Amino acid sequence: MPAVSAPPRRLDALGAGGAFRSRRVEEITDVTGRIIAELSLVPWVYAQRAIKALRLSEAPTPQRRRELLAEAGRLFTDGTVDGMSAHVFHRTVAAVSGMPITAVRAATRSVGEFAALAMESADKARPVGAVADWRDPRTADGCAVWTRRGEVLVVQAPANTPAVHAAWLEALALGYRVAVRPSRREPFTPHRLVAALRQAGFANDQVMLLPTDHPTADQLIAEADVAIAFGGDQVVRKYGSDTLVLPQGPGRSKILLTAGVRPNLDTIAESVAGQAGTGCINATAVFVDGDPESVARELARRFAALPSLPPGDERACLPVTDLAAAKRIDEYLRAKAGAARALHGDTIVHDLGDGSAVLRPAVFLLDRADAPQTRIELGFPCVWVAPWSPADGVAPLRDTLSLNAVTEDRDLIATLIADPTISKVFVGDHPTTWNRPDLPHEGYLGEFLMHSKAVIVG
Repeated sequence: MPAVSAPPRRLDALGAGGAFRSRRVEEITDVTGRIIAELSLVPWVYAQRAIKALRLSEAPTPQRRRELLAEAGRLFTDGTVDGMSAHVFHRTVAAVSGMPITAVRAATRSVGEFAALAMESADKARPVGAVADWRDPRTADGCAVWTRRGEVLVVQAPANTPAVHAAWLEALALGYRVAVRPSRREPFTPHRLVAALRQAGFANDQVMLLPTDHPTADQLIAEADVAIAFGGDQVVRKYGSDTLVLPQGPGRSKILLTAGVRPNLDTIAESVAGQAGTGCINATAVFVDGDPESVARELARRFAALPSLPPGDERACLPVTDLAAAKRIDEYLRAKAGAARALHGDTIVHDLGDGSAVLRPAVFLLDRADAPQTRIELGFPCVWVAPWSPADGVAPLRDTLSLNAVTEDRDLIATLIADPTISKVFVGDHPTTWNRPDLPHEGYLGEFLMHSKAVIVG
């Protein structure tokens, strides 16, 4: 007899009353088109009541928050959460997102590490002149107290990598109550993280998962005190002027190689294709003061040796998506390439024969530093290599999340660090993907969530 496939898993919303199973569901498929789960979508009335419940609840004490976050990180990384083991979780996320399973494991560990250090990391943003609690004896003479800008944070989450969910854990550390609206492309990570936080001891009315349609997502953000919205350029345009919404758009991370320095091709390749090249901190452009073609050709040679494998294969290192989506991305690149020379071959699509396709790395060679293609960022290893000279200045390097500058020019380093559109500057042999929990990403999250007010008690 033929094997009977398992029924789709039910992913419930997680509201104030516990798990909520809606009559309206979204089918979640893997990269081959097979239905893996049914995600409950909550109506606006339910979501509105959930936000009110968050606002009425009280955060645990700081010490208790530290303990709960550390335990939640442990559960999320290695435990069984909502009946799902870590092993099954890794395989499920790989199958749905197309991210290689080894990269899923690494991202999962990263989230667990960030959870354990969330309290310490959040406190890094506190001004040295401000105290964390109004009961501090220094308020008797008057001092600044670091306090929340609101009580409820709504997170409109992305699906490019599980690691992005480390970002909002600091809000819980700071005493916010949090509602996460998951991406309907990969809801398993936020579902597991919220469930782990509850399993660790956070109350139902302190952290929630509220899957919704797009119109309801906009209403959720409007209902929150503050919000984080992940997305593309359209999200930045939509919320860029809203002081209560922190838009998280494309990273457009870059590498600069100045004259007289010897580039480390391993570091450049890791910056472009590390963790399958799906993150905002993966490099999408390399600027070379010298011979950009030799750098581009060496990258293309290295990437050509990477295998094309399904995401669940332990040797996989490249992202996978459904075949139709892969072809659309390939067509988009062809249309946008213009005069750029493709060094990766005729196509980025490797058909796996099961309805899915590997997105092979793309390497393009440009003829000028200000070519518009250097701003194109996609969810797989795609890099634009361009010439650069001091006469081009820093203009081509702006609007960058993570910049690796391989240079000995200290005046240039000072200019890059001073530029407000560049969030991270790594000088020397450091991949753009390097990070650490206690260092800012696009600034410290606490800079957005908190403010200082003058207080005198006595």
